[in-house]
Amino acid sequence: GTVVLVFQPAEEEGGGAKKIVESRALENVTAIFGLHVTSKFPIGEVASRKDLVYASSGFFEATITGKGGHAAIPQHSIDPILAASNAIISLQHLVSREADPLDSQVVTVARFQGGNAFNVIPDTVTIGGTFRAFSKHGYMQLRHRIEQVIFGQANVHRCNATVDFFDEDPVTINDGELHKHFLNVAANLLGSGKLHEMQPSMGAEDFAYYQEVIPGYFFVLGMQNASHERLATAHSPYYKVIEDALPYGAALHASLAVTYIQNLQQDIKVVEAYYNNDNDDELY
Repeated sequence: GTVVLVFQPAEEEGGGAKKIVESRALENVTAIFGLHVTSKFPIGEVASRKDLVYASSGFFEATITGKGGHAAIPQHSIDPILAASNAIISLQHLVSREADPLDSQVVTVARFQGGNAFNVIPDTVTIGGTFRAFSKHGYMQLRHRIEQVIFGQANVHRCNATVDFFDEDPVTINDGELHKHFLNVAANLLGSGKLHEMQPSMGAEDFAYYQEVIPGYFFVLGMQNASHERLATAHSPYYKVIEDALPYGAALHASLAVTYIQNLQQDIKVVEAYYNNDNDDELY
């Protein structure tokens, strides 16, 4: 058996996993495992689930253009800040009033840039954010409606708009057979009491690109230590990595790979024995 270690660039943005797949580096790989540290569980504990793990994720950026001017005489301007503000409010209605409550979706505008003076209406405003969904239909519907809403609100307020969408991360779905494999390995290594069932998350993982072409499995590794202060969540400016957790991740990865190869070799031997004996009445 052969173990391939993936040193992937651009995990957060840039589609690094997609580029690895396109490079054909994983052409002969039959399973892939990945992990992420988390502050939600103590060191030496892990969490995961089979099937749906993380949502599909996309990013958008919109530029709304009006006509700048003095804030004291707004009638001579076309205000892109007003148009952008109404677009943001309308975007929130996509989830609260259009999405099926049983089909989890998220639209978040996380960036608003426009103007640099208190008394000047700017020419342009840029807004940007992310949208998430568990279903392909929900994802595509959000993308379509985000564009419609921004164009519509810009038009209502006499502005023009452009909308750009960036690479999406597909839905992260853990393979059922690899889930069984993970539970066995993790229980033997850590103890069954150290395994947790995680809930599906609206977070996203570009690991999903690997899972589109080969069976894959992704889990989270706890790093909360009782002797440390409560750790900040991922993407916080106060985020810390507790390196005492890293040996557990290394041991899990090594055990997952070695045990998988051992099981695969046993399966191959059984198949070979079957075909070598296909003319006899007994399997030996």
